[in-house]
Amino acid sequence: MHDQELTTIAEFSNSRTFRKRDTEMEKGQGGIQMLLAAEQEAQQIIAAAKAGYWCSSAAKATRVKEAKEEAEREVAEYRAKCESEFRKKLAESNGDSGSNIKRLDREMKRKIENLKEQASKVSPQVVNLLLKYVTSVKN
Repeated sequence: MHDQELTTIAEFSNSRTFRKRDTEMEKGQGGIQMLLAAEQEAQQIIAAAKAGYWCSSAAKATRVKEAKEEAEREVAEYRAKCESEFRKKLAESNGDSGSNIKRLDREMKRKIENLKEQASKVSPQVVNLLLKYVTSVKN
């Protein structure tokens, strides 16, 4: 029996060793499986990133086109606003030119009146001076 016990102990020991090895191999295979799964996941991420890159490139092109159109629209609005302000000021200045003409006319009339007043003050003296030179005979 002793041999039989030894055989049983050896078998038990071997089976335990095999189980331990099997477990380690399973862990190793599990690790390999984990690595393979991680590699597949990484490939999927890379593929999605590449697909996203091309999409984002197209999206960038679309966004650039939209930004250009938006800028053109803003420039057109600004140009229209500036032209509107210019026309408004032009209309005001044309209206002002009428008021400017009236203002200049009033100033001119005042100056003419001032000149008439000054001329009327000195007119008798000028007439006397002219008569004196015209009527006097020089030899």
